Amino acid sequence: MSVTEIARGLEGVVFTETKLSYIDGQAGKLYYAGYPIEALAEESSYEEVAFLLLQGRLPKKEELEAFKAQLAAERELPEVVLNALKAYPKHTHPMSALRTAVSQLGMLDERAEDLSQEGLYQKSIALISRIATIVAALKRIREGKEPVAPRKDLSHAANFLYMVNGEVPSREQEKLFDVALVLHAEHGMNASTFTALAVHSTSADIYSSITAAIGALKGPRHGGANEAVMRSVQEVGAPERAVAWVQEKLAKKERIMGMGHRVYKALDPRARILKKYAEIVAQKHGRTQEYEILTRIEAEAGKVLGPKGIYPNVDFYSGVVYSDLGIPVEFFTPIFAVARIVGWAAHILEYNATDNRLLRPKARYVGELDLEYVPLEAR
Repeated sequence: MSVTEIARGLEGVVFTETKLSYIDGQAGKLYYAGYPIEALAEESSYEEVAFLLLQGRLPKKEELEAFKAQLAAERELPEVVLNALKAYPKHTHPMSALRTAVSQLGMLDERAEDLSQEGLYQKSIALISRIATIVAALKRIREGKEPVAPRKDLSHAANFLYMVNGEVPSREQEKLFDVALVLHAEHGMNASTFTALAVHSTSADIYSSITAAIGALKGPRHGGANEAVMRSVQEVGAPERAVAWVQEKLAKKERIMGMGHRVYKALDPRARILKKYAEIVAQKHGRTQEYEILTRIEAEAGKVLGPKGIYPNVDFYSGVVYSDLGIPVEFFTPIFAVARIVGWAAHILEYNATDNRLLRPKARYVGELDLEYVPLEAR
């Protein structure tokens, strides 16, 4: 056998081309379809970003209105799915429940096997809307409440918060959540996106691809990191304990969750934006203790980790924003999925239209060969 270099974790391996996003990890820059993330977060909306990623361009005004109406029309869940959500065991992690519910949507869709571009696009629109409804309904059910039916007259962000809390959010709350959705919408060939494409490359239906992506996102080394950050804040307990907590973690060579990223060797631009909004939440809504704990962790850990190119990532400050919006810690990762579904779908559409080649990497065999088989009774 020829000896080939192994790319551990597939690091540095390029298997396709994309126009969806570009990350300059050294400079700490992120672009969606050529547009800087800072401009999109401040000036755009999640619906406009979704259109951009799915269509490859920014919409005209009438196109955006039509797209919003299309999303709003797909928000309702089949009754059988709502009933299933109510029947799931209460100890089930919300990501496991979301994974199962999306799989169920696939079983109910008579057009699930349609892999045409138009078919995939239409199902993508439905999934963007319905994943949000699933997560909101799950949160209500966990609280012993009835799910709130979606409204067609609200934005994607406002409708989600309405379904979560049972009341229409303020403009400020809507903007906070919309920014969070935009920042999490897409991020290159991450683990869950790669998983979605690996499944799609087999010509499986899009529900299978998205179900697999949700499974990948669930892990604490990917989407679950935002939950872990807030668990750390709870563990620290008070700002004055943050420095000692960090020093103890570093002395034990343990990870500081929310610090570091495989791609970025500079500050994650999404973390910079979310930090600003977390500060607003802290000053206006009484989240000062959580915010101060995070800033002290960042400062103390930065003394050691900063010179190594390890800085806060998007997960570090997102929890403060989510908590302020009435979202429990165990639902932070499902919120990630609510946003990232558009990135997953956009990559599936792009790959389907271009490469559409079965993904089949190799592994170097290091075991023995030509072993003699010993019958069971002689072992």
